[in-house]
Amino acid sequence: MAVTRQITQAPSFIDDLAKDYGTQLTGLTAVPLDTSRFAPQVAGQDALQTQAATLAGQGVGSYQPFLQQAQTTLAGAEGMLGSGAGTGAGTISDFMSPYQSSVIDTTLAEFDRNRAIQEQNIRSQQAGLGALGSGRAGVQLSEYGSGADRERALLQAGLLQQGFGEAQAARQQDFQNRFGIFEAQTGLAGALPSLQRADVASLGQVGAAQQLQQQRILDAQQEANRLQAFEPQSRLDTYGRGIAQLISGYPGSSQATQTPGLSKLETALGVASTIGSLFRPQGK
Repeated sequence: MAVTRQITQAPSFIDDLAKDYGTQLTGLTAVPLDTSRFAPQVAGQDALQTQAATLAGQGVGSYQPFLQQAQTTLAGAEGMLGSGAGTGAGTISDFMSPYQSSVIDTTLAEFDRNRAIQEQNIRSQQAGLGALGSGRAGVQLSEYGSGADRERALLQAGLLQQGFGEAQAARQQDFQNRFGIFEAQTGLAGALPSLQRADVASLGQVGAAQQLQQQRILDAQQEANRLQAFEPQSRLDTYGRGIAQLISGYPGSSQATQTPGLSKLETALGVASTIGSLFRPQGK
């Protein structure tokens, strides 16, 4: 008895397309992709960031010299506290005018000269009155001499006091100058780190912006390399989807085939042949 089979086949041109797709897919997948071309990359530090890091390291402890100078200045100012009448550093004697002794000596010498002139005038007056050498004349000269001595002592004391006052004022001004220098040095010690931090921040911000730009360039290049690497696959995927749409949307052709039926003898012989092959020794 004949056997009839129904076979549905796609058009021949679709079959050709499918074979071409298979050939291309085999060739495409046979070559491994060079993934290093689109591997993630991290932009290195910008030169300004490196400079900022170096500056930050150099700034650590940079205020120390100014603080040490300030401590030295403050110690010198502290030595000037108190009366300052001793002989140590910063005492009044350090601020006395080097010309004060000369001024005092010259002033007293002029006073003594005027005193001698005045005494001579008194003697001349006494001689004119005929009283020179009398007891009254001696008392007059003695009283004048005692008064002149007091005036000379007062003049000398005034000069010394004036010199002391001027030295004391100079000492106080020096103390204020030292304290002003101390404040300036401590101010520099405090301002230096702040200024350095501002420089570090500015360099870091600009460097970070440039690093970000470089990272964007690397990311863009990575994406471009990825697109280039997968372009053949994307193109082949599009090709395959088109073939699939053709196969699903294009009607296929049907073909019926008939196979003549086997007789009982042919069937029996076929079964016997099959069984015989099963029990036939290998190699024969």
